[in-house]
Amino acid sequence: MTAAPSLPRIAVVGSGIGGLTLAAALAASGTPCEVFEQTRSMTETGAGVQLAPNAARHLRRLGLRPALDEQGVAVEEMRVYGWAGGTIAATPFGAACEMLYGAPYYAVHRADLQQALLRLVGPRPLRLGHRLKAVRRDGEDMVLAFEDGTTRRADLVVGADGIHSVVREHLVRDAPVFSGLGVFRGLVPVERLPAEAREPLIRIWLGPGRHFVCYPVSSGRLMSFAAIAPLAGAGAESWSAAGDPAELVAAFAGWRGLVSDITRAAGTVRRWALHDRPELRTWSSDRLTVLGDAAHPMLPFMAQGANQAVEDAVELASQLAGAHRDEVPGVLAGYERARAPRTAAVQQGSRAHADAMHLPDGPQQRERDLAMRRSAGLRGLRERAWLYGHEAGAVTPA
Repeated sequence: MTAAPSLPRIAVVGSGIGGLTLAAALAASGTPCEVFEQTRSMTETGAGVQLAPNAARHLRRLGLRPALDEQGVAVEEMRVYGWAGGTIAATPFGAACEMLYGAPYYAVHRADLQQALLRLVGPRPLRLGHRLKAVRRDGEDMVLAFEDGTTRRADLVVGADGIHSVVREHLVRDAPVFSGLGVFRGLVPVERLPAEAREPLIRIWLGPGRHFVCYPVSSGRLMSFAAIAPLAGAGAESWSAAGDPAELVAAFAGWRGLVSDITRAAGTVRRWALHDRPELRTWSSDRLTVLGDAAHPMLPFMAQGANQAVEDAVELASQLAGAHRDEVPGVLAGYERARAPRTAAVQQGSRAHADAMHLPDGPQQRERDLAMRRSAGLRGLRERAWLYGHEAGAVTPA
């Protein structure tokens, strides 16, 4: 009597948004996994994250709708301003976004999103305090070696371990590429700001060499901001690297609107260099693959980093649903075909946006502003169908 093919042993490295979404999506289809995380406690130090409909749809299907509705902010509109004042363009989200794309556009605190995913996944698959040192092939198995000397065998290793991915090193030897820009990030209680800060809007100010983004998170209690400006050297590349509030104020001196209110009210800021990496020519071996920033770290100028990680996770989980151990190589080939062209387009678009957003005042800037006005409003929202309307593989609960 021949034994039935067995489900693959899946090891997910990293418990950020991509890794936890993958664990949740795998569980929804009845596929178990283990999630290995280097930290010993699940704490998130990030600020805000934008969840566009292309990710929000999947997260709501997985069970996060109550958490997103309660702890996030459903954005009504995105407004773009010039640094010296005046609205350049406005794009409606709100009900129009849900009508066109099946989900709102949310602004959430990264910690709130991570905690909601952790509640969904539960403690059972989590293996905390496991810092991956290396991964190697041994016959039909992949062997994960951790810094504490322990090892684990798996039929599939998924690297969701960020821009400094150890798993990616099994595929290619490359390094992060410094963009020449840094980002100040932080959170400000809305009671320290003018009343207009409570409006459920994403606001973006564009200026020479830099730009400023803000939006409310945590049920509207906090204002999350990201201030991008030139940075002389790459320096520390850490989400917890401290920044100088005085440097933030100086970098955006003279800017109008809420910019000056937020920069003056920000008591604690983080600052780090912005990097991406070259596009991967090959995402997978027959027993190993990557997702999210481990596969395609992006500059934040399309606000799609977390969204593309969610899409990766859902696509991979969908293709793994019901697959047996000997089917993993074919699954990974299909996953790469589905994801690589799309993420390459978004990654390239994010790089291109950096130049367009930071034009000096003058003819090119005025041409950009005119083009933005022409593609604003509901028309502009419809033009984003390629981005917001994309449907990654659907996960059917077991």
